[in-house]
Amino acid sequence: MQSKALTPEEYLFNLPENRKDVMNKLRNTIKDNLPQGFEEVMSYGMIGFVVPHLIYPKGYHCDPKLPLPFISLASQKNFIALYHMGIYADNRLLEWFVAEYPKHCKTKLDMGKSCIRFKKMDNIPFDLIGELAKRVSVADWITKYEIVFKR
Repeated sequence: MQSKALTPEEYLFNLPENRKDVMNKLRNTIKDNLPQGFEEVMSYGMIGFVVPHLIYPKGYHCDPKLPLPFISLASQKNFIALYHMGIYADNRLLEWFVAEYPKHCKTKLDMGKSCIRFKKMDNIPFDLIGELAKRVSVADWITKYEIVFKR
């Protein structure tokens, strides 16, 4: 489900009431922990945290007019999704996250390549998401992106 919202605030305003508080808390957790240089935007109908063209003029290889994506946040029909490109690109970061998750959550990790799905709103490990957000700097992400995706 892609939103047509033009701003993160509009995106959050249009959510069902039972999702607003959780999505706001998740968004703020990410914003409060991301290293300097990432920018919050709407991207692909989701709240996105990207490396802006000012820092990385090449943009996203799939569409260079778009800034380089890093984290996206979406309220889907049956879950809240957190897309983290660093987990997709860096096996050490993925291994760290998978090992840490059970220390913060009683539920089984529901994850795809870069997508972490939260079906139960009261089981989101906000402190772990904050730690995940702060683990990759803009410079580290650009370096990893160019190694993994820009062959």
